[in-house]
Amino acid sequence: MPPTPPASRRTTDPHATTPSALGFDPLDRAFIADPYPVYDRLRADHPLLWSPATGQWIVSRYADVNALLRDRRLGRTYLHVASHAEMGRDEPPEWHDPFWRLVQSGMLDREPPDHTRLRRLVSKAFTPATVEGMRPRIETIVDRLVGEALEAAAFDLIADVAEPLPVTVIAELLGVPEADRHLLRPWSADICLMYELNPSEDSQRAAVAASLAFGGYLRDLARDRRVHPGDDLVSGLAQVAEAGDTLTEDELIGTCALLLNAGHEASVNGTGNAWWTLFRHPDALAALRADPSLVPTAIEELLRFDTPLPMFERWVLEDIDLHGVRIERGAELALQFASANRDPEGVERPDQLVLDRRPNPYLSFGAGIHYCLGAPLAKLEMGILFDALLRRIPGLELTSTPVWKPTFVLRGLQSLQVSAGRRGR
Repeated sequence: MPPTPPASRRTTDPHATTPSALGFDPLDRAFIADPYPVYDRLRADHPLLWSPATGQWIVSRYADVNALLRDRRLGRTYLHVASHAEMGRDEPPEWHDPFWRLVQSGMLDREPPDHTRLRRLVSKAFTPATVEGMRPRIETIVDRLVGEALEAAAFDLIADVAEPLPVTVIAELLGVPEADRHLLRPWSADICLMYELNPSEDSQRAAVAASLAFGGYLRDLARDRRVHPGDDLVSGLAQVAEAGDTLTEDELIGTCALLLNAGHEASVNGTGNAWWTLFRHPDALAALRADPSLVPTAIEELLRFDTPLPMFERWVLEDIDLHGVRIERGAELALQFASANRDPEGVERPDQLVLDRRPNPYLSFGAGIHYCLGAPLAKLEMGILFDALLRRIPGLELTSTPVWKPTFVLRGLQSLQVSAGRRGR
């Protein structure tokens, strides 16, 4: 169970008020832009709060979020132990089937033993040695992207640099032909719309259409790689699937889709959010420019300071007690990663940007068995990119105030317009 909170913190009736009354409104652009004052109020007075708008329990303190992520009485799904009806939930509409078939076949929405089996198969592509072996290729991709940005002088740091990098890396890892890679980012962006709280019908239909298209594309690619294997992850997984019951074709497709979605959506937003933070903290940016050896710890600190994934849900598989409240099986918890990362009980000076922070027990990549498999790759990509930008564009500067996208669960900027300033190498 999560530890008892300090006596200095107050806990009120979790039904005494509503999140919206406290300013917690994931549909409000002002809240999306700066949710941290609201998180302060939640942690202080309402560490557990019922949200009638979403039917979730909002959990905001570091100790609770950290412990609950590791608690096996919770799960990313409940379908391995109960039906929708048995958990008191409605069946999704039938037209959602392409989306659910795709995402529920990947490891993110699976629990042991299926999650263990799938993660073991894919983890071979993300060992420390394998990830480090990608460094030369990532450096080549970054050098090209930064060089093209320098030629333009003024550019969008997100669309022109931050987006193409992880898409290219994941596409090469999977073995997606270069001619088809322009399809990946739009598919991923549309699929991820379904993860938002109460997505509109237009967003749902876009996610279903993208799931159908992306799933079909990957299925064709996998079947081709069974006959004509290459040195890529799809080929390797296709051979496993062909061999028998260790990996089904649906699991192969769902796993590859997950690697694309998780492999770059958070990376893109993480890079954009990080540079927006640095532009608003010129002393920190100057320190980073003066000492690029700070880049590895700075990246972890930037991901803590303004996480691109503010919230993740968990289903209650067995009754639990939290802050004196009995939360029954079938309930859903909304774990607030961004709030936990700014909790003074979890990290000292949480509202300060400390580029050399050690230790840094941030939760942006999760914790427990669902800890992000691609975290080392994401940090490697960001590290190489930050190093190149600091070295080759030392005068990089913001040219306009960015606008946040109208999404909260995947929180990022629409663009980040910059100029090279003093031209670099």
